[in-house]
Amino acid sequence: MSKKKKRTRSQRKNELTKGIFTVLEKEPSKSFNYKQIAAKLGVTDTQDRNELIKRLGQLKASDRIVEEEKGKYKKKPSLYTYFTGKVDLTSSGNAYIVVDELEDDIFVPYNSLNKALHGDTVEVFLKPRRKGKKQEGEISKVLERKKTSYVGIVDKQKTFAFVRPSDSRMYTDIFIPLDKLKKANDGDKVLVNLGDWPADADSPYGEVVEVLGKPGEHNTEIHSILAEYGLPYEFPYEVEQFAKTLDTSIKESEIAKRRDMRDVLTFTIDPKDAKDFDDALSFQKLENGNYEIGIHIADVSHYVEPGTILEEEAYDRATSVYLVDRVVPMLPEVLSNMACSLRPNEEKYTFSAVFEMDNKARLVNQWFGRTAINSNERFAYEEAQHIIETGEDAIPEAISIRGKAYSVSNDIVEAILTFDRLAKIMRQARMNAGAISFDKIEVKFNLSEDNVPLGVYFKEAKDANKLIEEFMLLANRKVAEYIGKQKKTFVYRVHDKPDEEKLMALNGVISRFGHSIDLRDRKTINKSLNQLLEDVKGKKEQNLVDTLAIRSMSKAIYTTENIGHYGLGFDYYTHFTSPIRRYPDVMVHRLLQHYLDGEKQPSASLYEEKCKHSSDMEMLAANAERDSVKYMQIKFMEDHKDQEFLGVISGVTEWGIYVEIIENKCEGMVRIRDIKDDYYVFDERQYAIVGERRKRVYQLGDEVYVMVKDTDLVKRHLDFSLIGKKE
Repeated sequence: MSKKKKRTRSQRKNELTKGIFTVLEKEPSKSFNYKQIAAKLGVTDTQDRNELIKRLGQLKASDRIVEEEKGKYKKKPSLYTYFTGKVDLTSSGNAYIVVDELEDDIFVPYNSLNKALHGDTVEVFLKPRRKGKKQEGEISKVLERKKTSYVGIVDKQKTFAFVRPSDSRMYTDIFIPLDKLKKANDGDKVLVNLGDWPADADSPYGEVVEVLGKPGEHNTEIHSILAEYGLPYEFPYEVEQFAKTLDTSIKESEIAKRRDMRDVLTFTIDPKDAKDFDDALSFQKLENGNYEIGIHIADVSHYVEPGTILEEEAYDRATSVYLVDRVVPMLPEVLSNMACSLRPNEEKYTFSAVFEMDNKARLVNQWFGRTAINSNERFAYEEAQHIIETGEDAIPEAISIRGKAYSVSNDIVEAILTFDRLAKIMRQARMNAGAISFDKIEVKFNLSEDNVPLGVYFKEAKDANKLIEEFMLLANRKVAEYIGKQKKTFVYRVHDKPDEEKLMALNGVISRFGHSIDLRDRKTINKSLNQLLEDVKGKKEQNLVDTLAIRSMSKAIYTTENIGHYGLGFDYYTHFTSPIRRYPDVMVHRLLQHYLDGEKQPSASLYEEKCKHSSDMEMLAANAERDSVKYMQIKFMEDHKDQEFLGVISGVTEWGIYVEIIENKCEGMVRIRDIKDDYYVFDERQYAIVGERRKRVYQLGDEVYVMVKDTDLVKRHLDFSLIGKKE
């Protein structure tokens, strides 16, 4: 099968299901065998035909289609107006039900929701379609709640209380009996579990499970962000205690089972404020003139064993969460910052990918396995960058993480300069092969001791960052390739090709700035995308274009079904290099060792389930991280209310325009009702709002001056007043 036709199994299943119902619906009185359905759907290859036969059997077993005579199927007449789908609630309070087997979503007005909430899985009754109207339905029952806990503020009355949820898509208050308040006071921010919703009640019942604190206080708001996404902010006592009982001492008997690389020149390069060092590089020149390069990763799976409460907790969390002011680790500190952190001059157990490479970054040999190392040095990116830029061994005090100037050995200088040169060759080869270069600006805050934002700075990836990235990519790719070519169960990090409609929409936006994407084929898309990302660097539209370009891409996920990684241009890719902070990497380490030991492959379905959980948790963590940055931006802007800022219109909606301030990337909204010089209407085609009388246009990408009108830390809203366009 060509790469273009590759799909994940679930996507193919959904497409086949939709196709089957399309065929059966078109001629409801007729019955069809699998060959007739396959012909109508253009299914010709054996794998898809087998999948079609299997799917017909599943649909019959679940009573969704009828087998009239052996091997001949037709639609089920009496119950076909009922579907199962997921609720997508809009800001107006109405909903759309997303049903796999239907092309169009089903519109459900707010008075037909029948107590369904956003994200719920529901049974929906499809009403007869009226001419010229949307496909409309009514929810008949809620099958499964997507969310069972909400963050909100207590409104306490004499004999009962309500909690007003912070989630804008939660359209009802939650009724709390006084004995279920957990000593929360009026106005407190709390986490509440949803209970029953009686048929005759306006609101669901609930119970407060945690009092988060007073709204607006820093810790309250940070804990609220975590609670909203169901993320923990501390470890259960028994998990901490279990971790403390682990034997983390380094034993010669264990080293004897490993490749001993303690005498090889090894060092780490990390952010200056890093506490966990989960990867190290080793370097030695071989007699044949080639280089032996080791990529050494903390051997987390040596300590985190299946069947333990530590394993359960790591799996449940699946990822560390990097909030604006703190890290919520996947593993307790005794592992993440101590035993599994590759600190200098400490012997550590590692899992390594060791490569022999020639002068032109061509791989000559590879080896994977468990090792023992002793890192010689720890560097910050700034220090390694200084060596790359100057070629000298002296690290000045201004960038030193040791608090004073110091010198490194000539061996270190040679290693870093060689790594840099090889990394640049590998990066160029990746770009030539069609990889996409996303170097999105990362917003960071200088915080005081009590977490007050003193300033904003932008994190930029320089050569030292890219050096580490290239060698991590190499290890991830080669580990995936090693197992993938053996066709064994494995955990892949995959990235599907971008959505064509989103790319066309992106083209529409960037044409405003004189840019375009060539949509002819994969090669031209990637080449023009890279050119676009290069062209906007340093320009006012950079962050907007970077963001929109990333949104046009598919989401990378974990799965056992390999379709390659589109963005990186790799046929095989996994995550091997960060098991301290990512559970999939722990699975990868275990599977790799399992196969190195010559064991049989395990069931793919068990790992697929774990992959899905890991992808879901990654998305929740990313949302929490984004919300925490938004919170800190609002906190920062509170102290700049009397200041005028130049910004770029970064979004346009029917209720207002979003403006991103150029100098600090803080984004807020100018509401249409607050622009008083005219009556403005939303023009979706132009990505603009247009004044009805004066015809003044505010369009996506325009530069405008704004001032802070209002900040709300609790709702995480930032409102601007519009001063006018930059002429």
